[in-house]
Amino acid sequence: MLNLQAAAGDSNNPTSRSCGEPIHTESSCISSSSLPRKIQEKKLLVLDLDETLVHTVVHSGPFVDETCDLSFTISDRTYCVKSRPYVDKFLERVSELFNLVIFTASSKVYADTVLDFLDPQRKFIVGRYYLDSVVFHVNGKVKDLTIFGVDLAKVILVDNRPTNFRWQKDNGIPIASWYSDQQDGELSTLLPFLERLASADDVRPIISERFSHCTEIHSSQDPTTREVVAHNKRAREAPSLVVGKRRKTCAKKSCIIRKVKQKLWGLVSIAPPSCISV
Repeated sequence: MLNLQAAAGDSNNPTSRSCGEPIHTESSCISSSSLPRKIQEKKLLVLDLDETLVHTVVHSGPFVDETCDLSFTISDRTYCVKSRPYVDKFLERVSELFNLVIFTASSKVYADTVLDFLDPQRKFIVGRYYLDSVVFHVNGKVKDLTIFGVDLAKVILVDNRPTNFRWQKDNGIPIASWYSDQQDGELSTLLPFLERLASADDVRPIISERFSHCTEIHSSQDPTTREVVAHNKRAREAPSLVVGKRRKTCAKKSCIIRKVKQKLWGLVSIAPPSCISV
């Protein structure tokens, strides 16, 4: 287990990148005329971070868990990060095929700490985009792929939340959310399909044909697990906000709404294998 102390906004760190702040400068991190021609010709592969490459559990105050691949503290909160099986080999391989970018709905300080662990020598990932690059739409967050300034025929997004690519659904590949299953093989299963896309003139008709029947992928979580996951998500988005107190018992109306949602979740089964495996 690697234990780090994360520092928010270390502008004096020569290895830090400014990618993600502001949005209009992001494309310079990816599609620059100074890049070798071989790199310019590569397509752009955009990967989500949480529940796609890693899963993070957040604890209030000090916490020790030897099963964590990475542990660090931000604002008195301890983050325990576990890597999805095959993630190292996956990143190495896709970086050979694509210009690889991470697009996460988490904060910069959190995401950079995790990404520096996954890619310590910065050999694989050429760009990093954070919560400030996400579009907050009336129906939820959206990852707008046009911010990269790249022909959408050459852009692919892999994300465990299909709603994130609702604006460019033919560019999005859904992947099952990962939390702890050490027998998971989604990343290795996905590779042959990505290798096929790497040589395609236009990725969209291939992705559309393969995933047009797929809807939101739901994980089989019980209500307690979902509440913990939601808590971790809030902590990743704003790690500087310390929320140490438990929420008081909800009002009667809120409880009724929550119970209805829980029942609805219970009726949703895991997506068909053809939507998850490639």
